[in-house]
Amino acid sequence: MSNFKSRKMFILVSSVMTWTMTKPQDPEEADVVFTEDEFRRRRPPPNFRNHNSLEKLVLKLGRGRKNKLAGYVVACGLQYGMGESLFHYFFKVSWLMQVPKVSLFGPGTNHIPMIHVNDLGGVIQNIVELRPKSKYILAVDDSKNTLEEIVKTISDTLGSGKIDKDPEQYATAMKAFKPEEMEYLNINLRLDAFIIKDSFSLQWTSEAGMIRNMIDIVEEYKDTRQLLPIRISLVGPPAVGKSTIAEKLCSHYQIHHIKIKDVIEEKITHLKEIANETDHDIVSEEEMAAAVNQLEQFSQSLEMNAGRLADYLVVDLLKEKLNSKPCRNQGFVLNGFLKSYKQAKQIFSDGETGSQELLHQRPVCNKKITPEHIFALNATDDFLITRVQGLPQSVAETKRYTQEEFLPRLSRYRQLATAEETLLDYFDELEIHPEYIEVTAADSDYTDVMKQITEMVGVPKNYGPSPEEQAEEDRKRDEERKQKLAEETAERKRRNEAALDEMGAQYEEWRRNLSEVQHQESELHEAHSLPLRNYLTKYVMPSLTEAMLQCSEIKPDDPVDFLAEHLLRDNQQ
Repeated sequence: MSNFKSRKMFILVSSVMTWTMTKPQDPEEADVVFTEDEFRRRRPPPNFRNHNSLEKLVLKLGRGRKNKLAGYVVACGLQYGMGESLFHYFFKVSWLMQVPKVSLFGPGTNHIPMIHVNDLGGVIQNIVELRPKSKYILAVDDSKNTLEEIVKTISDTLGSGKIDKDPEQYATAMKAFKPEEMEYLNINLRLDAFIIKDSFSLQWTSEAGMIRNMIDIVEEYKDTRQLLPIRISLVGPPAVGKSTIAEKLCSHYQIHHIKIKDVIEEKITHLKEIANETDHDIVSEEEMAAAVNQLEQFSQSLEMNAGRLADYLVVDLLKEKLNSKPCRNQGFVLNGFLKSYKQAKQIFSDGETGSQELLHQRPVCNKKITPEHIFALNATDDFLITRVQGLPQSVAETKRYTQEEFLPRLSRYRQLATAEETLLDYFDELEIHPEYIEVTAADSDYTDVMKQITEMVGVPKNYGPSPEEQAEEDRKRDEERKQKLAEETAERKRRNEAALDEMGAQYEEWRRNLSEVQHQESELHEAHSLPLRNYLTKYVMPSLTEAMLQCSEIKPDDPVDFLAEHLLRDNQQ
């Protein structure tokens, strides 16, 4: 500080956790609310004593008129918003809806002081601009909600709306939290922040708290974490492969496969469970009566339509399914039901289903359930007929692909595709332009079709693996990489050794070949020289030897002439 040329400001963002052990002035007083005026009485738990000491140090350094350091302490509530941190577990479990209830840790009656991160930023900005006289500032919103209220609202907005207080159930869920995070969630404290209300000019994001603004908080959470639903509709003739491709897409994007038969069966099963429920604490009498009436309506419709529900009932069930939390959260693949312009308008239009005015005006869609991607699959009639003929009889009967059923279905599809207003025209009017994909015999496993669709839709927009799952996946990938590297090294060594062995064998073979060549040349030379030797031995050497012997005995003055005369004389004889 002695080197400061001008007055500096130091703002310490601390936590309201330093208040958790504070005792009320009146021990018998219940539901005590603390304010900034009592900050000197605050008492921290053991894990937050360092926080408290640091707060005191900052406040101490800022004292005195001549001091060139102005110290402020901002005790902020538990932060939420912008994708969540502390409350992320509750949002994730509710969004995924993989368990019927969201586990609540403890009784949930504890009050949690909170503040949106944007509002915390606003508090700090006001301190910088206004330089308030008070050096200790509470940063909490107006909410005084309990943990149970918070979790219940998250579950209502994102999930099933149910919470679970069973200790046996939440014991496993607690593993998702660090010990210090559990300490935050167990805080029981009610605070009023007068300074930021009376002296600051805050543009509040969530002044009333998380519960009152939960819809906006949830949308903010989805946008921040890019948890955007993927809504796909597949259309095409029977037997083109819509169901198989839908299953592949649902597996790739972790979204829901909407099959109208399953939707109807699921609804009837659910209504029967409600109608047969005996515990009125779980299901009210009004709900039971409504379920019984709806079951009777379904039964009458099935009898009147040869075992099929009336179209208007199917449309209502499908709209209900598309508006369900799982489909709204993650998305869906819809196939096998949409056939006509009229059906699409009844299901996706934002208006009274089935009214005549609705069916003749320009489409105004419900954007929360209308598919964003339309894929029109197509194939030739010959290809489809050949494919159906190759199916086992049992499969053909199950899928209604028998000769008596398939050809009329295919004919109806072709007729609807050439109508004045087609199903695809509806989406074109909404500027959701269909993508046309040809299915061929060469792509029997739909690899090319899936590649085209996933390139157009993009990457999955839901939760990836948890940190533990990601670590395990990274470990497996690392092991696979090391194993592959070891295998490649061993293979390379084997190839090198094989190459050296082959080179050695070739060298030995070359040496053997060289020796054989030399031997053959010697034999050839010997073979060439053998006739001459025989000739000399047989015809020349006897006469020449005798002449040389006589020459040696006589020792003439001219031995060569003597040899010549002797040989000539012998030849004449």
